[in-house]
Amino acid sequence: MAPKSDNTESIVLNFVNEQNRPLNTQNAADALQKFNLKKTAVQKALDSLADSGTITFKEYGEQKIYIARQDQFEIPNNEELAQMKEDNANLQEQLQEKKKTITEVESEIKSLQSNLTLEEIQEKDTKLRKEVKEMEEKLIKLREGITLVRPEDKKAVEDMYADKINQWRKRKRMFRDIWDTVTENFPRDIKEFKEELGIEYDEDVGLSFQAYSDLIQHGKKRGRGQ
Repeated sequence: MAPKSDNTESIVLNFVNEQNRPLNTQNAADALQKFNLKKTAVQKALDSLADSGTITFKEYGEQKIYIARQDQFEIPNNEELAQMKEDNANLQEQLQEKKKTITEVESEIKSLQSNLTLEEIQEKDTKLRKEVKEMEEKLIKLREGITLVRPEDKKAVEDMYADKINQWRKRKRMFRDIWDTVTENFPRDIKEFKEELGIEYDEDVGLSFQAYSDLIQHGKKRGRGQ
């Protein structure tokens, strides 16, 4: 339900006085939509208030600009203006201090939130104690010479490792045969040709085939000793 005419004028008058700045009809209508006022009603109220001298207006072409009567406001003198500036400066300083305090409090809150709660600390302590106990039990078994890996699992790993070594040896030999055939009587420098193709030997990347092969023999000797 739209406000009554006299109530509409009261709402528009209060808005114009509170704003105390030049306004056109559209400015006022947009701001007063919350009161369920249409633009035509706002325009009518503004014209009525202007005709009665309650507010003032100026015409710019076809547009009217409305403003509150300035004689209803108390204009501060120079001393009062100076005091207001000082008060404003003090308030700005207080505002900055409050912002600084808020920033410090927020930083402290974030720091506290990043810390573990008592319940989380207790849960982590329980978990770590359990892990330590399991590791101590494992260490005792190792010191007593108890084998922790099942023989069949150990054999499966050793067989897989031996197969990989054999594959390595086979591919290494195949490459050598092909490379020797290609580079036999080759007119260019073999080293430069190898670098141009991006070929790298095991030794070029710090690998020793013999060292990995020896691990198999070492494992077999240790197995017989057990």
